Amino acid sequence: GCSPLKDSLPFRILIRAEKDSKIMKKIRLKLVKSTICVRESHKRTVEALGLRRLNHEVEKEVNPQITGMVNTVRYLLDVEELDA
Repeated sequence: GCSPLKDSLPFRILIRAEKDSKIMKKIRLKLVKSTICVRESHKRTVEALGLRRLNHEVEKEVNPQITGMVNTVRYLLDVEELDA
C-alpha cells in the first residue's frame, strides 16, 4: 500500500519572478519521483507542468503560477535555474 508522505524537506524552493525585470528567468524541471501513490491533485499539477514520464525535463519561464505549482510538487521534482 501507499504510505503517507513524510515531510522530509524542511525547506521550500522559493523561486521568485522579479517584477521589474524585462528578462524572464527560466527554470528546468525534471520529474525524479514517480506519481504513483501521490495525491490526485499533485498528479494533475505534474501533468499541467508538462511532465509526462519519469526523467522527463521541461523548461518553463518563472511566474507566480509556475512557482506555486513547483512548490506544491517540489518533492517529486529536480529544479535547476537557467541563465537567461
